[in-house]
Amino acid sequence: MPCDPKELRHVSLFSLLDEEELAVLASQVELRNFTARQRIYKIGDTDGRAYLLLKGAVSVSTIDEDHQEVLVDEPQHGELFGLASMLEGTAHLTTAMATEASQCLEVDRNDISVLIQRKPLAGLDMLTVVARQMHASQELIRARASRNPNLLIEEEETFGERVADVVASFGGSWTFIILFAIVLSIYTVVNILLRGKAWDPYPFILLNLFLSMLAAIQAPVIMMSQNRQDKKDRLRSELDFEVNVRAESEIQTLSRRMHELVERLEEKS
Repeated sequence: MPCDPKELRHVSLFSLLDEEELAVLASQVELRNFTARQRIYKIGDTDGRAYLLLKGAVSVSTIDEDHQEVLVDEPQHGELFGLASMLEGTAHLTTAMATEASQCLEVDRNDISVLIQRKPLAGLDMLTVVARQMHASQELIRARASRNPNLLIEEEETFGERVADVVASFGGSWTFIILFAIVLSIYTVVNILLRGKAWDPYPFILLNLFLSMLAAIQAPVIMMSQNRQDKKDRLRSELDFEVNVRAESEIQTLSRRMHELVERLEEKS
């Protein structure tokens, strides 16, 4: 059953097609109605079809390594689902279920093939859309990669944590070592020269008390700063992992779409 070409205009992949190209595609697709809780396709299906949601609600899920159902997507009006498997001609990796009475347009590989056969320039239009999506994905990846974990942590750090960082930074510098050595030298020399009038004669018991107190306070402060550094390193690793996962997923998806369209254009040329 043909559909209204205007419905296809909402799909990003077909957004650059002209009226004639949309009319050709609209004459090929099928209108399908699904009842609530009806399965549209399941994992492993090789029917080579994608679906465009017109009305209702659909959930797309998969099964993880622990055999738990994981929600992948909830397409909105005008959004395609199952597109990657349709373009590749491979089995679906997800299961789509109508969560309420829904109406979808069914698109298969033959529909795209007929469109490109009749309107070869439509393939270039779709390649243009895919290229734009790839550039957008690259910009997103670049933005994610540029996130500074130090800035993210500084947004949540407390006054005590900032003090700990300053103490650890100063306590681990040559400036502190030199100043501390000068103070100790002056302290001991003065008390030796004063002899009987010294407030802390040899073996400098009062000085040992001060040094013990300083070590008792400085050690946990430095450990606190080290814990914050470990947190920064962990956050940096997590951000790198997220970027890598997004980059791999987006690049593979867009590359598959582009290769499929290029192959079809070469077949028709």
